[in-house]
Amino acid sequence: MIRNLIDEFEAIDSEEKLRKFEIKTLLSGRYDSGTAVLSFYAGAGGKDAEDWANMLSQMYVKYATSSGWKTKEIDDNTIEIQGNYAYGFLKGENGVHRLVRISPYDAKGLRHTSFAQVEVLPELPEVEAAQLKIPEKDIKAEFFRSSGPGGQNVNKVETAVRLVHLPTSLSASSQVERSQARNRERAMNLLKAKIVKLMEAHQAKELGELKTRVKPEWGNQIRSYVLHPYKMVKDHRTGVETGDVDKVLEGGLEEFIEAGLKLLTVSAKVDD
Repeated sequence: MIRNLIDEFEAIDSEEKLRKFEIKTLLSGRYDSGTAVLSFYAGAGGKDAEDWANMLSQMYVKYATSSGWKTKEIDDNTIEIQGNYAYGFLKGENGVHRLVRISPYDAKGLRHTSFAQVEVLPELPEVEAAQLKIPEKDIKAEFFRSSGPGGQNVNKVETAVRLVHLPTSLSASSQVERSQARNRERAMNLLKAKIVKLMEAHQAKELGELKTRVKPEWGNQIRSYVLHPYKMVKDHRTGVETGDVDKVLEGGLEEFIEAGLKLLTVSAKVDD
């Protein structure tokens, strides 16, 4: 009896080790081992969409915490997740997420559909960020007061910075640092990460090749979260689904993320 139990536990342990090894083999991308920066943008839908973007932010913070990673708020809609292979695990979460529920903002108690876009970026290594030179004429800088923590001085002085890359309309902001200079540096690194990702998407070798102004794409949803009239979370790319919506919103994303990683790996091989 005891021997059977030991064999059973050893089998479970071996399966878990094999699963973790399999996942690690999928994380061989250029930035996979480093930090992830996630931004959340509300789509059409007013307060419902804004609330949904906030719910998604909290979901990923909980997932990060359960993974033993550290989180830091960079801006009102942006968080930084630091941990081993944070970007590798989260890169597949990039896209539009759809929510169906009875709106808490509708006096008639009607069902609403809301959309929010999750943008996942890597933190560029310092050397790589320094090598990407952006002409000053292509950058528009905006300064404003921080709305987050940081003391009276931070909230009274315009230390927060928003940078816009004029040729593409890409933008990035930071208000987490105490000085304008540090916020500008952090915003610039984030903007460069967006530009690098866009260059890769367009197979552009030089910054000057980027002529197109970027517009958010809301047409293709990667995942739906239905709270009414039934409960279901379904990933439209992998087919993974569950009825335990509460668990997912509390950060239980492992099954979805691992399936997404496998799909990304297969797609990369096909493209090669």
